[in-house]
Amino acid sequence: MDQAPRAASRLARLTVVIPARDEEACIAATVEHLHAELRLHDVHHEIIVVDDGSRDRTYAILLELKTRIPELHPLQNSGPHGFGRAIVSGLDRMSGDAVVIMMGDESDDHRDVVRYWQALNAGWDCVFGSRFIKGGAAIDYPRIKLLLNRLANTFLRLVFRIQLNDTTNAFKAYRREVIDGCRPLRAAQFDLTVELPLKAIVRGFTWTVIPITWRNRTTGEAKLKIKEMGSRYLSTVLRVWLEKHLNRGEDPWRPRRAGCPSSDASQ
Repeated sequence: MDQAPRAASRLARLTVVIPARDEEACIAATVEHLHAELRLHDVHHEIIVVDDGSRDRTYAILLELKTRIPELHPLQNSGPHGFGRAIVSGLDRMSGDAVVIMMGDESDDHRDVVRYWQALNAGWDCVFGSRFIKGGAAIDYPRIKLLLNRLANTFLRLVFRIQLNDTTNAFKAYRREVIDGCRPLRAAQFDLTVELPLKAIVRGFTWTVIPITWRNRTTGEAKLKIKEMGSRYLSTVLRVWLEKHLNRGEDPWRPRRAGCPSSDASQ
């Protein structure tokens, strides 16, 4: 049985955090299209793009864009690099009372950011997108990666007994208190994509699922190296699973009412 979102005040400002590494071919379009979409829907926002050690003109392009888009805040991750570290660097500097994490290669649909914002304002703590429910789409997804994705997400559904079927996708939205309540975030690489939503669920924040659209990148190279990430994902999942079972009934965040996917997320 679905639960209603908790009562909450409306959100005033949205932060979008985008990690980027060697994205000179598409980062300008990503920022410009996102900014235009949010302005069209009167969403007060900031866009934090974290350059994670790019060897091309990514950061220079961001500095140029900043002169035309004051809502853009380019950052450089000067410490150890990594997808997760770049996102946390952006989260540490967010000024909004909610955040959407999205990719810099235009694979995520900018219109879905507005839908995330609307769902958060309906009272949900977290809004998770799924490409694999009615209304969602994964366009030009490489077959091998798609197979591994479905196996990994089925594993997570069984282990955590959740209906969410696209946990590994980075494109998600959270209220600020969720980010604060899930710290410390330890995943340095792409395993942050599972650490953050699973911690939010285990720590009792409310959540819902909406359909989203994903398109395979048309420029640049994918940064996720599946062979290198298997052990990292397993280690992160095990850590959160242990928290769920060892701290059952004792976690300080447990009083929050856990949410379930809304009816539009049925399989």
